Amino acid sequence: MKRFFALFQIPASVMDDWKKNTKPDEMKAASEKMMRDWEKWTKAHEKSLLDRGAPLGKTKRVTSSGISDIRNDLNWYSIVEAESHDAAAKIFSDNPHLQIPQAFIEIMEIPPLPQM
Repeated sequence: MKRFFALFQIPASVMDDWKKNTKPDEMKAASEKMMRDWEKWTKAHEKSLLDRGAPLGKTKRVTSSGISDIRNDLNWYSIVEAESHDAAAKIFSDNPHLQIPQAFIEIMEIPPLPQM
């Protein structure tokens, strides 16, 4: 079995619009539904989930010029185990994250470290 890193993304502008244009009670209901859907998805795929993941917070960028605060579209991560890259991607095809407009999930293989 191979390991894969899943990176969940939502355009920052989509989140800004949602927060600006959604009533608090609608926002609460949508968030609660998303959490229920996530729990259901997690149970359905628990055998493949090595690390169910967590939300990603504010970002610092480090370059040779220094450190700066930046904003990006990264939202969450998970790590799964699957036979192939295609099989790993299929695990996420029914993920509730994809209900969010313009949201997407990128799946990357985590290759073994080379022997030194």
